[in-house]
Amino acid sequence: MSAPQEVEVKFLVPDRWALEGKLCELGFREETPSTHEVNTLYDLPGQKLRRKGELLRLRNYGGKWRLTHKAKVKLGLHKSRGELETGVADGQPMDAILRALGFTPWFVYQKFRAEWSDGKGHVVLDHTPIGDLAEIEGKSRWIDDVAGKLGLKPADYITKSYAELFFDWKRNTGSKAENMTFRECGESAKSRGARASKRMGQPASASLRQSSSRTR
Repeated sequence: MSAPQEVEVKFLVPDRWALEGKLCELGFREETPSTHEVNTLYDLPGQKLRRKGELLRLRNYGGKWRLTHKAKVKLGLHKSRGELETGVADGQPMDAILRALGFTPWFVYQKFRAEWSDGKGHVVLDHTPIGDLAEIEGKSRWIDDVAGKLGLKPADYITKSYAELFFDWKRNTGSKAENMTFRECGESAKSRGARASKRMGQPASASLRQSSSRTR
């Protein structure tokens, strides 16, 4: 079975309300309001999936569960990878099945996600424990067209995963968090990040900007 290709880019969101207003001007409509999302990544002993650049994720989005496998990333101006996913009635039995098959959770990340669409593709707005970001997902030309209308340049594109962004952020801030959750990252982590940035003579937001540098 040939997996559908997911093509996307992320970008930093300095002003969420301004971005929402611009999306409305461009004819986008909010399909799903900001909804709590919890993602758990699984792997086999020896990090077999990660070593191949693959991902297995169980997601709970507002009480709706999905299991997703993502193939190795193809990096260019955009991030592209094969993606297979299916709905799951109950995440707890699926977690038990995955564990019985030898998979174990290795990373959890949370965010509040709002989904917008113009009928051709999607823009999602994410409030995360390490800052606000958005994703543009669709065909490559459409992504560039929408990005341009939002005032973005290719240099603003981020192709790193949330796991990569988190571990970059963790190194930059000195946080002890093991997962990208609001509880673990919390205010104490933000304070450490602010202190570290102050020592470096940078604004506190610099740590996320450093983390988001696009892989080339």
